[in-house]
Amino acid sequence: MSVKAFKLVSAVEREMLMGEKNYINIECIECCGKNLYIGTNDCFIYHFLLDEKISTAGKIAFAATKQLHKYLGLKKPVSELKAASALTRLLVLCDNTITLVNMMNLEPVPSGARIKGAVTFALNENPVSGDPFCVEVCIISVKRRTIQMFMVFEDRVQIVKEVFTPEQPCAVAVDGYYLCLALTTQYIILNYNTGVSQDLFPYCSDEKRPIVKRIGRQEFLLAGPGGLGMFATVDGISQRAPVHWSENVIGAALCFPYVVALDDEFITVHSMLDQQQKQTLPFKEGHILQDFEGKVIVATNKGVYILVPLPLEKQIQDLLASHRVEEALVLAKGARRNIPKEKFQVMYKRILQQAGFIQFAQLQFLEAKELFRSGQLDVRELISLYPFLLPTSSSFIRSHPPLHEYADLNQLTQGDQEKMTKCKRFLMSYLNEVRSTEVANGYKEDIDTALLKLYAEANHESLLDLLVSENFCLLTDSAAWLEKHKKYFALGLLYHYNGQDTAALQVGIQIFTKRPVEEQEKNNINPDDIISCLNKYPKARVKYLEHLVLERKIEKEKYHTHLAVLYLEAILQLKSVTTDNCTETTELLFKLRSLLQKSDLYRIHFILDKIQGTDLHMESAILYGKLEEHEKALHILVHELKDFHAAEEYCMWNSENRGMQYRQRLFHMLLSVYLSPGTSDCALVMAAVDLLNNHAAEFDAALVLQMVPDSWSVQLLSPFLSGAVRQSIHTKRMTQTALGLAQAENLIYKYEKVKQKGTPILLSDKKICQVCQNPFCEPVFIRYPNGGLVHTHCAANRHLNSNMTQHSSSSGNQT
Repeated sequence: MSVKAFKLVSAVEREMLMGEKNYINIECIECCGKNLYIGTNDCFIYHFLLDEKISTAGKIAFAATKQLHKYLGLKKPVSELKAASALTRLLVLCDNTITLVNMMNLEPVPSGARIKGAVTFALNENPVSGDPFCVEVCIISVKRRTIQMFMVFEDRVQIVKEVFTPEQPCAVAVDGYYLCLALTTQYIILNYNTGVSQDLFPYCSDEKRPIVKRIGRQEFLLAGPGGLGMFATVDGISQRAPVHWSENVIGAALCFPYVVALDDEFITVHSMLDQQQKQTLPFKEGHILQDFEGKVIVATNKGVYILVPLPLEKQIQDLLASHRVEEALVLAKGARRNIPKEKFQVMYKRILQQAGFIQFAQLQFLEAKELFRSGQLDVRELISLYPFLLPTSSSFIRSHPPLHEYADLNQLTQGDQEKMTKCKRFLMSYLNEVRSTEVANGYKEDIDTALLKLYAEANHESLLDLLVSENFCLLTDSAAWLEKHKKYFALGLLYHYNGQDTAALQVGIQIFTKRPVEEQEKNNINPDDIISCLNKYPKARVKYLEHLVLERKIEKEKYHTHLAVLYLEAILQLKSVTTDNCTETTELLFKLRSLLQKSDLYRIHFILDKIQGTDLHMESAILYGKLEEHEKALHILVHELKDFHAAEEYCMWNSENRGMQYRQRLFHMLLSVYLSPGTSDCALVMAAVDLLNNHAAEFDAALVLQMVPDSWSVQLLSPFLSGAVRQSIHTKRMTQTALGLAQAENLIYKYEKVKQKGTPILLSDKKICQVCQNPFCEPVFIRYPNGGLVHTHCAANRHLNSNMTQHSSSSGNQT
């Protein structure tokens, strides 16, 4: 699969090198730092300085500046160029002679030192002499089957060794004492110090151009048979799998972790890590491919180009973006040698984490887990994918740049519930494994809280095990989640673990109150037994009784009375502590009043006896109302509490669903209380006036006029009187309307009756009953709408003729 590992960038254009001289061709190149040397077919050497430039868009370009050129005067092509930077010398092979020239001015050394009779040569990049001012050179001599070793100094050369080979050598590379040689029919490794040789594998030099290249310490790359790039060590073995390149390869270079190959039409890039071809670049007429200190240069006869490698991190990210996890990991491991250790460790961990999320998204959970572990993933990165699992108090922020492309699990699974379930099962397993390891250090609360939420949502058996063992579940988040999923026993354990036994008990009661009624009946759960168990826990007992009375609406006197007594006892206990009504007291009073008003099942006298002697006047009034002792109740509301609004409300709720007369009686009672003899309180007088004026419809105006003092003015009662008059007129008009409607209806019935009498019915002894077929003996009969006549006793007979029955029922009219 393709990877964009290199970009081809022009370095030296044709015009810069040869202008209009089309006959000039590039024969060889050498690069040392920024210095680029080119040898041509017309015996010239050109020197350029290469400057790398990066645009604002991040694109790399090279600017070549020509320094000078030098004609060697031999009228032969310059075959090879090798730089010896330590000596500031350039070794130039032309006409089978290696000449030493100055790297800066391209002038031959004054001593005229040179090596004659060389077909090709190679520098020993792992020299054995130990002299830093000396370069070791190996040449293939013009002598048949001869290899010569030289030591080259600034201004002189010295032959060191001459070695004979079993066949004529074609190409050579050197590492220490070892020579890797392409002979006529095979490749061999030769130790020129000991003379020991090792055959590698055969090849035919007549059919293809040999390639022998040193790629590292004691390791070479060779063009093998069958289009294989073979690796061989000085021991004659291969420690790497071969790469597959073209049968017609003419050049190779190394830019770790890639091998770059050149043939007639393409540049191909092959990974040394997995041996796969990663990139193909069209490149016609190329004939030179070499690497110089990590810089890969390729040339045609007319121009020079540089293969610029994309940063390995960019390549890795591109692979991950394409979900090619294995290739990305292989490349990342291979990058270790090119990146500083600390930077590599940070980069590699991140790559492992990214790869883990890719595998996770593909539901490859085992692979994802290993990658998360190896990459030391902050497990909150994974938890954050699951909505609402992280506690609300968590300070976690996702990594930037992000490790994956997903907002949450819904996006990752595209709403697929089966996939979502699998992902949740994986997270449960993973969190359970890591919660007791170093991975959890620093955020155990987040991990355990998330695990609890997953267990509760999935109804997992491990929920209780988590809560009865050491855990770091955050109370607030966990309690709300357990409540939401009705895990009341687990919620009780959570409170107990956090030292809140009272809260645990209050929640534990929900095991009974929230359980479906059908399940309770099926399991024969007796409420009396539960109440007995809760006698030691008053608040829990109240909660359970509220469940029975208010939610399940069980109509049993003992439950209603028991609940009322518990409310009352709790209120009195609170009042004994403080005279001010706290929030709890106010809430209990509201509950007690509501129960006393709405329930008819509690023991009224029993509760009333308990209230006697307390300041619970409103509650006493409610109880007297239940006993139909309304005058006592209203007297308490008016004279004890002086709560006139409550007195009016009392009349309203006590008369609900009781009819107009009952309501009028209560309001007249209240008015009587306000106007009781001897009353001189102005507040009561005003209350009576307001009562009449605001509730005129609830009174009998005639009775009211008999009750009110003669001293009251008409203006004082004008709203009441106006309302009473309006009500009287309305009642009169409604009565007249009803009377008119009744008269109209009666008129309609009379018309129908006359209409029926308008048609005479003749009965004679010749008429026969249509049922029994006998004549009529008396003038009593039944006439059906279809005109048929029958005896009365025949009509009463249940076994009528079916046809006549159907006909008569369809007509719908009977006399």
